[in-house]
Amino acid sequence: MSANLQQLFPRGAVVLSVDTEHIWGYFDELTESQFREQFPGAIEAQERLLTRFAIAGLSATWFVVGAFALRGCTGTQDPRLAGLPERWTRCIPEGHETSQGLWYRPSFLRRLRDTCPLQEIGLHGGLTHLVWTGAEVTRETAKRELAAGLRAMEDAGIRPRSFSFARSQQAHLGLLAEHGLKSFRGPIPALSWRLGRTWPGALLRLLDEWRVAAPPVGWPHEILPGLWNVPASLFLYPIAPRRARLARMHSRVERFYRGIEAAVRYQAVFHFSLHPENLTESRHGFTLLDDILDRLLCACRSEGIEVLTMSNVVTRMERNQSCSTGTVIPATI
Repeated sequence: MSANLQQLFPRGAVVLSVDTEHIWGYFDELTESQFREQFPGAIEAQERLLTRFAIAGLSATWFVVGAFALRGCTGTQDPRLAGLPERWTRCIPEGHETSQGLWYRPSFLRRLRDTCPLQEIGLHGGLTHLVWTGAEVTRETAKRELAAGLRAMEDAGIRPRSFSFARSQQAHLGLLAEHGLKSFRGPIPALSWRLGRTWPGALLRLLDEWRVAAPPVGWPHEILPGLWNVPASLFLYPIAPRRARLARMHSRVERFYRGIEAAVRYQAVFHFSLHPENLTESRHGFTLLDDILDRLLCACRSEGIEVLTMSNVVTRMERNQSCSTGTVIPATI
């Protein structure tokens, strides 16, 4: 552990990141009707989350699927989808925000861009939330997906500097640096997440909730020249009734607070991530969020912990290049 790294975050820091995707994150697994049934009020959830951040005076990094920015799309014939796997694009509908609000939402991006305090807008997955580790996804395919996503955002007046991979499936890191991105959210450095979407991985993640395990905290590190990994520490565990029966709801709040405590103790970064849709899985979702934000604001007042965006963190690291060793502390209970 480097003393210099600790000096960068002397009172600890929290990064809040939000994967903003709607149906794009699920359309290969759920129909629109299934999505609406599982996540009622999903569209409103993004607005409600943004409002809470604004009222609390908190800045977050919103990773947005590029197609959100499109004012319209002609579906499978749209030239912006050219070169992407047909299996992936065949369900993408023709339309615009009024007719296909689960797919295209440039109005929300405008609100996000204009909100005070400043909210960072990053890119999530590319244009269509393509999973880069898919069997049919080559480096050239990923490049098309990334470039098209950046163009869609730039046409909306936004130049993302941060990136999150679809379903946290990391690949082709060199493309990020080549396209001017400065940081990405790396996977949680824990066995439960390295096992991915497998039964052993799911069981280990459930065990972490049962025992209210403290999440890992650490520091960003430079993967390639000018490209920084700001690894995740904790994702909001799903709160659907079947999950709440297995892991009590309040474990999410307690684990969040243990991440804050670890960040303060080790003078490190605690990176918390969520999907707005997950807050709609239970009628208690936004009450749970309010409890989490109350804990965070209390720590800001009592401990002086900072709340930073991804770009804030990278700026600080770049000013201290000699401190880029990238240590991670697996915090314990």
